[in-house]
Amino acid sequence: MKQNQSSITSLISAFGRAYHCQYDTPLIFNDYLAKALITPQEFADIRENMIQGIHFFNPDMSHLIKDDPDKILRWIVQTQLAPTPLARAAYCERVLLHELALGSTQYVILGAGLDTFALRHMELKNSLRIIEVDAPPTQQFKLSRLASLKQPVPLNLRFVAMDLTNKDSLPTLDEELSGEKSFLSLLGVSFYWTKEDLSELLRVLFTNLPSGSSIVFDYADEHLFETKGIYNRVDHMVQMAAAGGEPMKSGYAYVEMEALLDEAGLLIYEHLTPEAIHEQFFQNRTDHLMAFETIHFIHAVKK
Repeated sequence: MKQNQSSITSLISAFGRAYHCQYDTPLIFNDYLAKALITPQEFADIRENMIQGIHFFNPDMSHLIKDDPDKILRWIVQTQLAPTPLARAAYCERVLLHELALGSTQYVILGAGLDTFALRHMELKNSLRIIEVDAPPTQQFKLSRLASLKQPVPLNLRFVAMDLTNKDSLPTLDEELSGEKSFLSLLGVSFYWTKEDLSELLRVLFTNLPSGSSIVFDYADEHLFETKGIYNRVDHMVQMAAAGGEPMKSGYAYVEMEALLDEAGLLIYEHLTPEAIHEQFFQNRTDHLMAFETIHFIHAVKK
């Protein structure tokens, strides 16, 4: 990961959530604070870069750059950028609120980026401990952005800066966890890791957590590198990741993911295929939003 790349990635993800909240209906995920974390200039720059990128995403629409740039932006955001981040955030927080009702008292957000859960749920400040884990540049960026907004950090929120793929730092993260029944999320990350990295992370983190602790994450299936997707969007996603210096590395067959989780002491409680994701979050929409091919969601629970 390049020094400033994490901030760019976080900004683009926040841009997708902010755009959805402002322009789409009905909402899949209502992150009403996302836009506050992006300056007007950043929003304008990302917007312009997306519009100019239509030559890559869909050359047939490039003639609209001058006549209807907003139509281009809507198409790119709804087709390429937003579907997976919106659906996985909605799914994750739905599961989280259910896990809280079942007694979880700690929420660990792995690869948190510009996540706003702690700020949107101040009512949980006395009942839920939240730990955000991400690379130091990303966390510094977020903290500086909160400071510029004069947004105090909630007392129940703790930041842990570390590289999750650095095996030497994983025991330090394990020490940060309180041993309470916990819910963890790992969103938009597993594609970029080796299978060994994901297996080691799960093994270390869940070793000392009590039974019933669980995790939600998204992953790509074994067809990631051969599927084109509608408008070639899966192929575009893989190409953009490689061009950005963070190539996608791993896709999993279901039985392979099941075995990996079993080795970490986890059972699959719920598995959503792209078809199931579409049915739960995108059914009967009249815009371009639809579930992304090859991307699955998993909720796994410690035995």
